[in-house]
Amino acid sequence: MTTHAQNPAARNPAKSAVPQTIRDLIFTLIIPIAILSPDLLGSGFSAADDLFGGDTAGNVRAYLAAALVPVAYVAWDLIKNRNVSPVALLGGAGALVGGALAFWYVDGFWYAIKDSARSYLLGLAFLISAGTRLPLFRIFMDAASLSESPENRALSQRAMHDPAIHRAVVHGTIVFALVDIVSGIMNSVVNYGQVVAKFGTDDFNAQVAHVNAIMRVPSMLISLVGVGLAFWLLHRAAVARFGPGASLFEPSTLAGKVDAPVAAPRQG
Repeated sequence: MTTHAQNPAARNPAKSAVPQTIRDLIFTLIIPIAILSPDLLGSGFSAADDLFGGDTAGNVRAYLAAALVPVAYVAWDLIKNRNVSPVALLGGAGALVGGALAFWYVDGFWYAIKDSARSYLLGLAFLISAGTRLPLFRIFMDAASLSESPENRALSQRAMHDPAIHRAVVHGTIVFALVDIVSGIMNSVVNYGQVVAKFGTDDFNAQVAHVNAIMRVPSMLISLVGVGLAFWLLHRAAVARFGPGASLFEPSTLAGKVDAPVAAPRQG
C-alpha cells in the first residue's frame, strides 16, 4: 500500500533493480518463511538451529525474527521514500501491530486469533469510523487523487462533501470492514486447523510458515474484493448524483457538476 510518487528511483524504472512488488514479496513472505523453515528446501539448513542456537530458545528467536523482518522492511520503506500518505501510514501501523503481537507467545486457539488480529482491529476501526464525519475508506479516495492537478483535486474534495457521495463512502467503509473481518475469520479457522503444535517447537514454526504461504493469495484476493465492492459503490453513487460519465477516479469529469443542485424528483 505504499506509493513512490516522491521517490526518484520510482520515477525512473531503469534505476530500480527490483520492482516494489517483488521486494514486498521477498521481505514480507519469502524471508519469513525461510527463517521459520526447519529444513529449508530440503537442504538441512535451519535458521533456528544454525543461527539462533537451537532448541526452544532458537525456535522462539527464529519466530520473532520472521515476525519482525516485515516490520523492519515497512519502516525502512516509509523512511527511505519519505512516504507519509495515509494509506502508507495505515500499512505501517498494521505492521507495527503485527510486530508487537509477535511477543505474545501463544499457540492453539489464541494463536489463531492473534494471527488475524490486524484484520479484526482494522475492520473494527473502519466500522467505528463509518459513524463519524471521516469514514476511513475516504483515505483511499484521497490517495487516488494525489497525482491530480490542484484544480481536479479540489473538484474531488468538493465531491466528497456531497451528501450522496458521503453516504456511499460510509457504505464503502462498512463493506471494506466486513470483508476484512471475514478474511480474518477465515485466516483464524485455517490457523486453528493447521497450527496445532506447541509454541517454541520446530513443528510450530513449520506449520506457521505453511499457513503463511497458503493464505497469502486468498487473503489478498479477499481484500481486493472488499476494495472493489467499495469502489463500485462510490462509482455508482457518482453516476447517480452527477450523471453518466461522472467518475470520482477521474475528477475532470466532475467539472460543472459538483456544485450543481440535486434535481427534484418528477411528480407523477
